[in-house]
Amino acid sequence: MGRERSCAWACVVFALLLAGCAGARVKTPSREALACSLDATRIPEANACTDAWMSTALRGRSHWTQGDSRINGSRVVVEFRGLSPYFASEVVITRADDVPVWIPGGVRHRQPGFGVPLAVISDRCDDAPVCELLPYSGVFRPATAWLEADAGADARLVIGNPLRLPTHRVGATEVALAEDTTAAYAVGMRESPIGRLAIWGLLGGDEVAHRAGVYLMEDYDPAKRPLVMLHGLGSSPLVWARLSNDVWGDRSLRNAFQIWHVVYSTDTPLLVTRRRIARYLDRAFEILDPERDDPAREGIVIVGHSLGGVIARLLSADSGDTLWTASFTAAPSALQGDADDVRMARELLVFAPYPGIRRAIFLAAPHRGSPLADRWYSRIAHRLAGHRADEMQSLRRIARAHPDAIQPALRQGFQTASINSISTLQEAQPVRRANESLLPAPGIAYHTIAGRRAGARPEGDGVVPLASALLPDAASTSIVDAGHDLYSSPEVVAEVLRILRADIASARIARRTHDEPQ
Repeated sequence: MGRERSCAWACVVFALLLAGCAGARVKTPSREALACSLDATRIPEANACTDAWMSTALRGRSHWTQGDSRINGSRVVVEFRGLSPYFASEVVITRADDVPVWIPGGVRHRQPGFGVPLAVISDRCDDAPVCELLPYSGVFRPATAWLEADAGADARLVIGNPLRLPTHRVGATEVALAEDTTAAYAVGMRESPIGRLAIWGLLGGDEVAHRAGVYLMEDYDPAKRPLVMLHGLGSSPLVWARLSNDVWGDRSLRNAFQIWHVVYSTDTPLLVTRRRIARYLDRAFEILDPERDDPAREGIVIVGHSLGGVIARLLSADSGDTLWTASFTAAPSALQGDADDVRMARELLVFAPYPGIRRAIFLAAPHRGSPLADRWYSRIAHRLAGHRADEMQSLRRIARAHPDAIQPALRQGFQTASINSISTLQEAQPVRRANESLLPAPGIAYHTIAGRRAGARPEGDGVVPLASALLPDAASTSIVDAGHDLYSSPEVVAEVLRILRADIASARIARRTHDEPQ
């Protein structure tokens, strides 16, 4: 331990001197051997020393706070500079190099520069409204560590945010901070239980329902546009690992978009889920932008896989009276029943596009249903899946009190509230058949990405037929050699990134055109 402390302390001295800290209170013979002026070619040496010092320090403690500390036998002031305001006062720090890339085939996104990349995580807060928008597994963010001089201590250890403070002055020169955007996300996802809870959400389990909502994967920025990701049946936001990682790894994309993951129970009927997710988005904006004037409200891009893709389409569509007439024989104004039940029926079946959505991307979405929803194993799953949606109880009460107001093909399902997510994907289901005609509203560009697996019958990804996944008049259509889990395909992720970059370019052109004198 004595040799490690001596080595680490030498690294502190080296890093301080490299930064031009002639006033540091360090007394050591090596001081005269090092120049205080910046030599950019020596930054790698300084980083190596800081890394060795941090490695020793992290072995001695797991939880860190700001302020004076005794670290590696020295008095050090710890400063959190530009870190997330969502962090608790105490954080857990891990060297990025100690975090494996957990995405199969995924890319580790890191940039060289000054300092040592870290992953920082803290517990989820519970004392402010924004806390409900933070993942249960905690707040995880990239950070970078470096050493500076401090007049009142032996050194200052800075844990800084490389995304908010991309450069740092070393001597007389501004240098880029080193960054690793993959490590922090890997730590956060490793801690998340949502993957193992997802299947229970399909079967009516309460845990996912309790966690349902919008979750911020990064600090809210009122100027950045939400990239909203919707997972599929029996799934979770973990499916977006590769896409999220690659968006963060691209500076232009992460400067334009902020990633919002949505967690939802996948046992409820399609239109119930559409309504709930709209409410989750409403709640997020209510917390983040109570004045309702942030640019983030405009230009939302929504991407959905499988069931999530169908929901994304419905969030982008104007229903008109299509779904109402497919369900009821009476107009909304003539429907008899409790006022709250009638209001709920209207909210489920009559809707406009969610405000601010500008672009939608559908991955392997069964817009025209899936034949698997009619197979014997799907019928068993249908019996197991939850049937307890409160929204369906409104339709149940209306159907029992006024059966003649319900279309005959739906009467029994409404009266027993036995409609759920699986039944609403059946090809012959009346409301599903009606909603397949609802395309995104004018002004909302949309893209379809579908899989074609060799030997699949009917032609498609083995779950969703190609004919069900493709939509007319799409801004782009891609068919890839992949199964239903194509969200992890490098080709699919690259296509989504291409769409996002094109969206940035089109937004830039639109702004320039708007700003030009008429």
